[in-house]
Amino acid sequence: MAGDRALRHPPWLRVRIPAGETYQWLKQLMREASLHTVCEEANCPNLGECWSHRTATFLIMGDTCTRRCRFCNVRTGRPAPLDPGEPERVAQAVAEMGLRHAVVTSVDRDDLPDGGASHFAAVIRAIRARRPECTVEVLIPDFRGRVEPLRVVMDERPDVLNHNVETVPRLFRTVQPQCRYEWSLAVLKNAKRLWPQAVTKSGLMVGLGETVDEVLEVMRDLRAVEVDILTIGQYLQPTREHLPVARYYMPEEFDFFQERGYEMGFRWVASAPLVRSSYNAEEQARMLRAAVTPAPPAPSR
Repeated sequence: MAGDRALRHPPWLRVRIPAGETYQWLKQLMREASLHTVCEEANCPNLGECWSHRTATFLIMGDTCTRRCRFCNVRTGRPAPLDPGEPERVAQAVAEMGLRHAVVTSVDRDDLPDGGASHFAAVIRAIRARRPECTVEVLIPDFRGRVEPLRVVMDERPDVLNHNVETVPRLFRTVQPQCRYEWSLAVLKNAKRLWPQAVTKSGLMVGLGETVDEVLEVMRDLRAVEVDILTIGQYLQPTREHLPVARYYMPEEFDFFQERGYEMGFRWVASAPLVRSSYNAEEQARMLRAAVTPAPPAPSR
C-alpha cells in the first residue's frame, strides 16, 4: 500500500543529478517557450544524461492529465484548453536544439473528442515543416482503443509510433485503473493495419508485483501485434503517495528479458533498470528506419 516503508534502492541503481551548461540552457529554452517535458514532469532518472546530449521528450497538451495512474507523477485534474500555438513552439524548440530525432508525448486528454489526435498531427506537421531532416516519434495515449483518432496520427506517417502497455493485465486496475490492456493492444495492432510499414514500439515497467511469466506473456502479446521495439525498466516510486516498489529486479534479470525479446522477434530490445521509453530513442529510430522506405503522408480524405 502507498505510504508503506519504501524498499532501499539497490547499489546498481544510481541516478545522475541534472547539472551542467547544456542542462541549464535546455531548461531555460523550455521555460521561455512555455513548453513542458515528460522528463521533468515524470521525474525521469535519465534526465541529466539525456539533456546533456540535447535530447528531450516534449509533453504536449498541457501538464494536467485526465487520468489518475498510480505510478505516474504527472498532475491530474481538469486540463486547460488546447494551445493552438504549441505545435509551432515545439517545432521551433526542435530546430533550436538541432535535433535529429524528436519524441513527442502527451497527457491523457479524455475531455477532447479525439483524445488530442489532431494536436499530435499538427505537431508532427510543424516539426517537419521547420526541420524536415528530423525524424519524429510520438508516444500516444490509448485513445480508448478507437481507430479514427489513431488514423489521424498515422496519416502523418510518424517515424515511430509508440504506446506503452506499462504493466501486465492482472495489475491494470491497480496500476492504471482508467486504462484497459485491450485498448493498448488495439492501438498497436491498428497502427500496423493503417500503415503496414510503421515502426511500432511499446514498453513496460517491472517491480509492481508482476511475475516473470506475466512479463513474458505481455512480450508475446506485443509480438503478436508486430511491435518492433520493446523497452523494459524498473519501476521507481515517485512519491510516498504512489504505488510502492514490490521488488527490484537484478541486472541479470533484465538481460534475461532482453534475450527472450530478441528470440521472440523484436527488432530492438532495451532492457535495464533505468531504461525508460525514450531512452536512446534516436539510435533506435536511426537504425530501424534505415531498413524501411519512408512513406509520404497519407492523402487527405
